[in-house]
Amino acid sequence: MTKPDTPSAADALQRLLAIMAALRTPGTGCPWDLEQTFESIAPYTIEEAYEVADAIRRRDMPDLKDELGDLLLQVVYHARMAEEADAFAFADVAEAVNAKMVRRHPHVFGSNEERGAGAQPDFWSRIKAEERAAKAEERARLSSTGVDVPSAHGSSLLADVPVAMPALTRAIKLQEKAAKVGFDWPDLAPVFAKLKEEVTELEEVILAIDATNQPPAVSGRLPARESETANKEEELGDILFVIANVARHLKLDPETALRKANDKFTRRFAYIERRLAEQGKTCEQSSLEEMDALWNEIRVADKKRN
Repeated sequence: MTKPDTPSAADALQRLLAIMAALRTPGTGCPWDLEQTFESIAPYTIEEAYEVADAIRRRDMPDLKDELGDLLLQVVYHARMAEEADAFAFADVAEAVNAKMVRRHPHVFGSNEERGAGAQPDFWSRIKAEERAAKAEERARLSSTGVDVPSAHGSSLLADVPVAMPALTRAIKLQEKAAKVGFDWPDLAPVFAKLKEEVTELEEVILAIDATNQPPAVSGRLPARESETANKEEELGDILFVIANVARHLKLDPETALRKANDKFTRRFAYIERRLAEQGKTCEQSSLEEMDALWNEIRVADKKRN
């Protein structure tokens, strides 16, 4: 609910657009803002999205209001730079998403017949496929006029899953798309079997590397460090990919699960620090056995609370 003296959404947005235009005006604008590019701002855009998610997780409405504003600023920032490059403006961004939302909800905004029919099975996938085809036609049209339009996506079913997504989230998206065409295990049993297989493969790689890295007089050759790291990295990646598959079959978000595990670790480690401080010591002044005993202490307390 807005207060009586709160400006309208349109007025507030127009003011934000004017502020960004002023910041990006050569000669009178902010030197830092004028130096920025799409590439330099992109990390901030990702960071702000995470901060929105964190405020939601904490159910902190004042923070959520601020973080949503910061995220909106990112949209305005990118749109302003695109306008300066004669590519598109903020109004084009807003109108594009307006059209997309109406197009993707014929059961709400369509004809009487479409609204009466309701949401049809697979209508979302069908509409998105039509949108991809239309975008491909637009890219082809622009290319034919001499405009350099690098293709953002290939023709693969998985091509439109953004590479910049957090890796665990992207793994889920890739698996979901493959599952829609039948490339999926029917239940968790084979997924767990695959997980055990991948863990065994990582163990075997590590053992083989340890054996190879004996002194040259024993092994007869020098270790190939880069290749060894790549092998371990590949096997670890396979394990994480299967873990994401376990999460998908359980209908859980692995990013959320890992964030909660991070929070638990942070809280338990803070307990260790606090208990050691009561003894007049720091972690650096304590043994692993002392810290491990305190870890088990808080772990048992957590289990009793749960």
